[in-house]
Amino acid sequence: MRTRIRTFAPLALAVALTAACGESGSSGTGGGDGGGGGTAASGEACAPIAGDQLVVLEDDQSLQNADNIIPAVNAAAAQANPALLPALDAVSAELTTDELVEMNAAVDVERQSAEDVAAAWVEDNIDTGSLEQGSGTIAVGGANFTESTVLANIYADVLAAAGFDATVQEVGNRELYLPALQRGEIQVFPEYLSTVTEFIEGDEANQVASGDVEATVEALMPLAEEAGLVFGEPSEAADQNAFAVTQAFADELGVSTLSELAEACGDGSLVLGGPGECPERPFCQPGLEETYGLEFAGFQELDAGGPLTKAAIQQGEVSLGLVFSSDGALAQG
Repeated sequence: MRTRIRTFAPLALAVALTAACGESGSSGTGGGDGGGGGTAASGEACAPIAGDQLVVLEDDQSLQNADNIIPAVNAAAAQANPALLPALDAVSAELTTDELVEMNAAVDVERQSAEDVAAAWVEDNIDTGSLEQGSGTIAVGGANFTESTVLANIYADVLAAAGFDATVQEVGNRELYLPALQRGEIQVFPEYLSTVTEFIEGDEANQVASGDVEATVEALMPLAEEAGLVFGEPSEAADQNAFAVTQAFADELGVSTLSELAEACGDGSLVLGGPGECPERPFCQPGLEETYGLEFAGFQELDAGGPLTKAAIQQGEVSLGLVFSSDGALAQG
């Protein structure tokens, strides 16, 4: 019997973020319209508030690049197997960020297997009987972290339902698996839109990804063709930089977006937590200051969306901190 995934209440998650604070890129085009324009709360009112439940504030001015989940496929394999991309696109049509959070929590917190979690999601969300049928052997690559493993198993299960002999193969980092995908050693991989676009483009000084999903897909397609790859449709689901506060902090100030936070706390009383490079990276502190007009009383060096940052938010040491939008720790209990 398959283990079922616990159902959580929906989260207010950002929809246009980027995969890592250390990624290079512009700080966005927003002019900080949301910053300091309202009635600023006092410094004490915007001080950190401890609490167990974390909540992401929506990036409503698209500071971050769009890093939605998107299937990457070896071009020769896609051409030889016309049913391949439609099956993967069926996953993209249903997958949400909230579900990524739930599935990551099911594996990392509840200790379910990635295979069972993936199988349960496919059973609940995909009409496998309507899939176009294909045949042949397909190796789906997955990186060695929970989310990638779950997504790889979802892809493999759906491809199996579409008639393919699909298996999951654990691979290394992007520098290793992308060439393997190009060579056809693996045929499919669950990718992240902006990150893979910038990686293939290769010039850090020439940023082609943005917070606009459609524009980033348009920029990716000619790069993919040159690299011998094709990409399916991007999903709504994204795993990107996000900024979290405690639910108690959000409730106290009545904020759900970064613009609302800037209006409530434009007096410079906030304490930001994140990796050591955050004060220098355009998608982190400088971006928050330039795009939203946020001002900070201080910065606490922690980690990049890891346990130190989450603990510091929960313990009331920082007002908000850098997390990743699909982190299982964001699941509402």
